[in-house]
Amino acid sequence: MDRVIKQPLEALKEYFGFDGFLDAQEEVVGKILTGKDGLVVMPTGGGKSLCYQLPALCLRGVTLVVSPLIALMKDQVDALVAKGIPATMINSTLSLSEQRERISRMRAGDYKLVYVAPERFKAESFVRALEDVDVALFAVDEAHCLSQWGHDFRPDYMRLGKALERVGRPQCVALTATATPVVREDILKVLDLRDPFEVVSGFARPNLSLMITAVSKHDQKYKRIREVVKRWKTGIVYCATRKRVDEVSEMLHDWGVSCIAYHGGMSDDMREKTQNVFINKEADVAVATNAFGMGIDRSDVRFVIHFEVPGSVEAYYQEAGRAGRDGEAAYCELLFNYADTRTQEFFIEGVNPSYATICGVYQYLLNQADSDFEVHQTMEQIKDGADVKNGMAVGSALVALIRHGLIERFDVAGSRVKGTRLLKPDVLTSRIGIDREALEEKERRDSSKLGAMVELCYARMCRQQWIMEYFGEADAAACGSCDVCRSKFGDDASEGSDAQVLVLRKALSGVARMSRKVRGKWEGRFGRGRIVQMLVGSKSQEVKKNQLDTLSTYGILKSEGTAYLNELFHAMHDAGLIYTQKGEYPLVSLTPRGESVMLGKANCTLVWPNANKEESATTADEGVELSEVGFDPELFERLKQLRFDIAKAENVPAYAVFPNKTLEYFTRLRPKSIEAGRQIRGVGEAKADRYLAQFLAVIKTYG
Repeated sequence: MDRVIKQPLEALKEYFGFDGFLDAQEEVVGKILTGKDGLVVMPTGGGKSLCYQLPALCLRGVTLVVSPLIALMKDQVDALVAKGIPATMINSTLSLSEQRERISRMRAGDYKLVYVAPERFKAESFVRALEDVDVALFAVDEAHCLSQWGHDFRPDYMRLGKALERVGRPQCVALTATATPVVREDILKVLDLRDPFEVVSGFARPNLSLMITAVSKHDQKYKRIREVVKRWKTGIVYCATRKRVDEVSEMLHDWGVSCIAYHGGMSDDMREKTQNVFINKEADVAVATNAFGMGIDRSDVRFVIHFEVPGSVEAYYQEAGRAGRDGEAAYCELLFNYADTRTQEFFIEGVNPSYATICGVYQYLLNQADSDFEVHQTMEQIKDGADVKNGMAVGSALVALIRHGLIERFDVAGSRVKGTRLLKPDVLTSRIGIDREALEEKERRDSSKLGAMVELCYARMCRQQWIMEYFGEADAAACGSCDVCRSKFGDDASEGSDAQVLVLRKALSGVARMSRKVRGKWEGRFGRGRIVQMLVGSKSQEVKKNQLDTLSTYGILKSEGTAYLNELFHAMHDAGLIYTQKGEYPLVSLTPRGESVMLGKANCTLVWPNANKEESATTADEGVELSEVGFDPELFERLKQLRFDIAKAENVPAYAVFPNKTLEYFTRLRPKSIEAGRQIRGVGEAKADRYLAQFLAVIKTYG
């Protein structure tokens, strides 16, 4: 019997009213109809849902769709039913009798698509019932939730591999909007896909203007929000915490903007009602935590603002991608202040409890359990009793213990407190069997993701291009519409001459020689100043003591000089070729992109330093860091006052004139001419023509 009962173009026209496919959709649908398992990575707004909905209408049998959010399921099912497509959903909002009735109708072939929450697969009765259903296709939506290295890992997704086996191992396709190569590999492994096809369509969203704006104070953030809302009207403001959501939404209300506030602390009913207000266009702006937006289908979102830096590039790009789903121009702005990373670090600590924390929580539960092996205490009580500093870490520790079958959580009759039941009370804390190395590795990866997000904020290469390469898309073109592409600093970037590229590759080789590669990742051992000393052949005691004069790269860039190389290292950092570890010891290492350029496997655009070494931006002695050049706080304050006066007169933020770092360079290096001032980082041609002479005058009169 032929499993394909309808041709895709016929179904596309009949049910969706489209005469043709969007980019990559036709390829994906065609591959699914061949019967092969597959992995599909398609950007937000690229029509990912159609890739499994259309085959469901073309195949004999039912398509199961695993979806992580109840609101997302409801929206999709409502939209399908409105088109005359037999679809339904099964999740925790239904009674047992309703679930049984829908499963019975699945067996009878009444539905073509059934959306299922991943936690349903915990129930043995549900999995057993599915064994009698003719499942044509098993579609896993938001598949990045499968990977603990993904940005939204959900333990319930880990059961899907076994569930596939239980229902007869039907054809399976996994779909997601954001997945790095590592996450894609994890998805294939967890689902054990058979000889799968992989379609990774272009991540680029050419209709989005990606802007990252450096801000130092909250009033600057509110000013930018007001300007963006006034110009773009409809959009989303993402905040890191519930408290911030309330503050920003109240501010918008005070401005007369119709908006909603949405966060995970609201009840399920309230979240659904609030979300529907925005989807139905009864409010112009949504102020929300990252709990909002997965599957939000409002096409006229014209802007997305991030009030704080997100925890990963994946999260940032998925959230930014909720703007401009209609293909029209949209604006995305991240209001970046490095201090905001502390919030994300707190979250990382909270979702990655240490082995000691998990053991401490488990031991406390053992000590407090009653004769029924139950503990009736709030999370706060467990936190205090187990002496855990980060309250989030308690919840994460409990999840880890649940996942390992040591405890379960249950509702306590007549109380709002959830109880905790010990399932294996004879298991000692020393024998809980949790993989300590895996915990540490996940924490390291989450920290690395935050580090990559910060790198993107500081990078001076095209935002889209940087993101494309992060997701493994080589040789991506510059977008032309982000803040870097629009700035003169970005316009000056080029691939450079053969001679410049040779110098660049030698410099990267020097970084590699003074780093080490651990489990495929470069780790730095020295700072920039020491690496530059080695490259120019310095005979300093520090170079000799560390035996850097024995390296094959010692002195290979002596002809370039220290000043040029210091600027080249700044440019390499801005282009994402090297990474500088934050902290007391800023160690420098290669990025994957830097390694590719070093080996000649990839090209890159760079803002090349001026080769004129007589009056370069860095005039310190050989190998000396800029921080070691004299700093005069009084001159710095005079320059800040001048900047304030100019900014006030032009009604722009102070950083729009020159950022603090550029003022620090002015203070330390004291350029005497326009040409010397142009060499300082942060001074492009436009700013040099407009402001530089005034700052040089202050430096000159100061003496």
